[in-house]
Amino acid sequence: MSTPTTDNGIVTLPTHRSVAEAADRLAALIEAKQILLFARIDFAADAQRAGLTMNPSQLLVFGNPRAGTPLMQAVPAAALDLPLKVLVWQDGDGRVWFSYNATSYLQARHGAPADLMKAIDGVVALVQAAAAD
Repeated sequence: MSTPTTDNGIVTLPTHRSVAEAADRLAALIEAKQILLFARIDFAADAQRAGLTMNPSQLLVFGNPRAGTPLMQAVPAAALDLPLKVLVWQDGDGRVWFSYNATSYLQARHGAPADLMKAIDGVVALVQAAAAD
């Protein structure tokens, strides 16, 4: 597995799993941590229902009100980026990736206090665990 890449605040990590397997693994890890999984959007399935095709792509939307609420109380506009989101997607070469907003990017974007960002920084460990073989 290669080193995570960051571009414009987006962290992207590779995985050897399929999109469905990677999204299932991440969902299981989220639920095991008793974090709320608010939504799981299968963009490829939605595209197919509209008569379109696209590579497999799923978005998981999740969070913990105990972590996110204090951040949104301090910086209401942070709600634009909360709950957290992780995109699991397949590129044109068949490789599968996890992508999410870096906590440092969210902090800079919203001018949030560093101590409030620690609570949502757990996304890094979740994605790394889901990406691992």
